[in-house]
Amino acid sequence: MRSRCVAGGILAAACALATTAAVAQQPAQTPPLPGPGPEHVVLMADVGRRDAAAESFTAPLAIAAAPAVPASDLRIDGDRLNGHLLELAEFGKNPQGGVSRVAYSDADLAGRAFVIRLMHDAKLEVAIDAAGNIVGRRAGADASLKPIVIGSHIDSVPEGGNYDGQVGSLAAIEVAHTLAERAVTLRHPLEVVIFQNEEGGTIGSMAITAGLTDDDLARATNSRITVREGIRRIGGSPDRLAEAVRKPGDVAAYVELHIEQGGLLDAEGIDIGVVEGIVGIRWWDVAIGGVANHAGTTPMEQRRDALLAAARYVDAVHRVATGRSGRQVATVGKIQAFPGAYNVIPGSVATSLEIRDLDAPVIGALYGQVRREVEKIEQETGTSFTFRQTSDSAPAPTDARVRRVIDEAAALLGLTRRTMPSGAGHDAQEMARLGPIGMIFVPSVGGISHSPRELTKPADVTNGANVLLHAVIGLDGSRQAGVATAEPAGLPADPKVGGRWLAFPGTEGAHSMIGPPHERD
Repeated sequence: MRSRCVAGGILAAACALATTAAVAQQPAQTPPLPGPGPEHVVLMADVGRRDAAAESFTAPLAIAAAPAVPASDLRIDGDRLNGHLLELAEFGKNPQGGVSRVAYSDADLAGRAFVIRLMHDAKLEVAIDAAGNIVGRRAGADASLKPIVIGSHIDSVPEGGNYDGQVGSLAAIEVAHTLAERAVTLRHPLEVVIFQNEEGGTIGSMAITAGLTDDDLARATNSRITVREGIRRIGGSPDRLAEAVRKPGDVAAYVELHIEQGGLLDAEGIDIGVVEGIVGIRWWDVAIGGVANHAGTTPMEQRRDALLAAARYVDAVHRVATGRSGRQVATVGKIQAFPGAYNVIPGSVATSLEIRDLDAPVIGALYGQVRREVEKIEQETGTSFTFRQTSDSAPAPTDARVRRVIDEAAALLGLTRRTMPSGAGHDAQEMARLGPIGMIFVPSVGGISHSPRELTKPADVTNGANVLLHAVIGLDGSRQAGVATAEPAGLPADPKVGGRWLAFPGTEGAHSMIGPPHERD
């Protein structure tokens, strides 16, 4: 059957998918994912709650194919998605609202069991990789293509909210469910990944990209066990972590839906944020040395007060961050004076510094300004400062072509949108090591997150999931038979992420970037 798809961009991809759904051919089976097999799912149910939901892992619900509709008209089931969010919120529920579903806890295990059931219901082939990530796979029409990956995390901070990570995770499953019940087959395989322990330092996504060190595995967690012990508890295998590591080019693209966790979209009444990049984050431990002395007998002009120096330091960090244009932020988030007595001048202070920006040189420049301000404080107060860098997370720009597909998806749905940075770290930051990434933000009411008061309205959850669905369709770039592909003039592939340009069906100017650089058409 020859398609008559003549529109450009995401509409052409949608038209071709409707043609694919109409012929309703069964996709070929793909081999199972490497690493731990289905036995780990049973193990996880044993560790968590062995109930009817857990037992259903081996018998996913059948989905009756709905009548074919134009893919441009495809929509996720918003009531189902928001209902699943309410159900997930029961695992680790706090009396004051929100959840404490920290990684590796009993609540986390129960939540993971629930998510696995949803993935089976969505007709995904489910496995737990050696790092403990839950991976659901749906075959594509072309088994030679790399997968499009979507997902997020379901672990929370202590006394957190019901939306951070959870919206992106359950929306990714809902996208797979919608494709299955509408009998839409993508050209690419689709993977839904629920990363473990994002809140503890993007452990799950780091495990499959950069790999975990012995220090990472020995790190203590909020569940009072180490990361190594936690991976084993959730069905992973810390002795086989190398099996979970993927190489650059192993994914066609990664797209993550997430709540904004800030207040811009809510304040401006905008539906969708198209994320231009995830900020780099650097941390330092800062030690301030002075002289502890008697508070009653030491004149003010003779004091070498470490806490006074710390107060001036906090003010200096604020002035440095606000003294230049841009969206950079700098924070002093902890401070403790010693010996900590009413009648003793503080002899030392332990404090911190964090700087975030989309541009790594800006972070370096801000740090240099802080150090110059500190030199003045040292001279004025007779104290000394020592900085020790403890973390350096590089900025992760999103791919311009993925951003364009997300923007087109939002436009197709009639949603307002704006480009914006992500001020928080995400699993997408780690996935940028493997291929092009994109992120979709939906509003957080009042800009509140990591709190029981965290809220994203059901309509916004639905909007975000629909944008994710159509972004996947656009990235898939499904073509009708016989349409050649070519790299468009003036729009070369980005050598940093690699890729080939695939013409959308029936078009000459709309393209999607996917695949490794040595396989260009």
